[in-house]
Formats: sequence, C-alpha cells, structure tokens
Amino acid sequence: MLGWALTFLVIAIIAGLLGFGGIAGTSAGIAKILFLIFIVLFVVAMIARAVRGRPPL
Repeated sequence: MLGWALTFLVIAIIAGLLGFGGIAGTSAGIAKILFLIFIVLFVVAMIARAVRGRPPL
C-alpha cells in the first residue's frame, strides 16, 4: 500500500514538472488517500497485535 502511495507521488511530481496540472493533482490526491489508508491499517494492526498480548514492534 505504501509502495502504491509513493508511486502515485512520483507520478504527481513528474507530471507537475512537465506541466500536466490535472494529472499531477489527481495523482497527488490518490497518493494522499492511499497513504491515509496505509496509516489507518498500520495502526489497526498494531492495536490488534497489542490486544493479542504480543509486544509492539
């Protein structure tokens, strides 16, 4: 998931440098959404691991 967010961020940066504003904005928005989903899933996984009795990483 984090890899996809970084991929869309790179696409947004390249598109922005080349002057494709619409594509850059869309790619940046997708990257933000994917990063937020990654963070939420990471926190849920850490809480689930702590509830099971295993120490966090």
